[in-house]
Amino acid sequence: MTEAPQKPASLAAAENAEPPGSLWARMKADPQYAPEHLALEAVRRLGPEAAEWVRLTRADNPEITPDELADLAVKRFTTLARISGAVSGATGLPGAVLDVGVLAWNQARMVLHVAAAYDHDPSASERATDLLVLQRVHKAAQSARVALGVAAGRERAVRLLGGAASGPLSGAMVRLGVKLAGMAGVRAAKKVFAKMIPGAAVVLGTWANAAATKNLAGRTRELYRPA
Repeated sequence: MTEAPQKPASLAAAENAEPPGSLWARMKADPQYAPEHLALEAVRRLGPEAAEWVRLTRADNPEITPDELADLAVKRFTTLARISGAVSGATGLPGAVLDVGVLAWNQARMVLHVAAAYDHDPSASERATDLLVLQRVHKAAQSARVALGVAAGRERAVRLLGGAASGPLSGAMVRLGVKLAGMAGVRAAKKVFAKMIPGAAVVLGTWANAAATKNLAGRTRELYRPA
């Protein structure tokens, strides 16, 4: 009997993606620059994965077009966004922060896959700038680059000092949730409501996550698709 083909490691990883623990630690310690930390880490970790996904998909489908590749990426990550708000099991503020963090991470993954589909290097440092502009953290590339430089410097300082002190956990979590919700295109209040009202997470989380991700996909195609 013929065995079912195994899913490439990069695709299998994409099905259960969430920010790594080291990134969560940096974002909690420095919530003001949480989107910048996420963008930098996404390009480092997810850029090579996106490039490998495009390479493998093109090897299996030599006639596939860039638009068709982008369609595959958008479909996969919109589906992940649709279900991500209801699967963590955490409630209240921690659950809301977890949800928007996972959503922002998978949206960044989608952007990098679409960039790779249109032959833009997903591991290039400029992709972090693109992420922050596309996700409307910054209006212009120049301000995004400045903020990324600040975040990178703070990250190096934390490593040299062996850690960073932060304010009260609840206050840091609120600031982190607001920053990540803005990056993911979802209002933090909606996410908290969805986690505190039984059954609301499925309905509201599904709608808000999918809508925000579809809007981001449209902006991403406009940026990377050749004129």
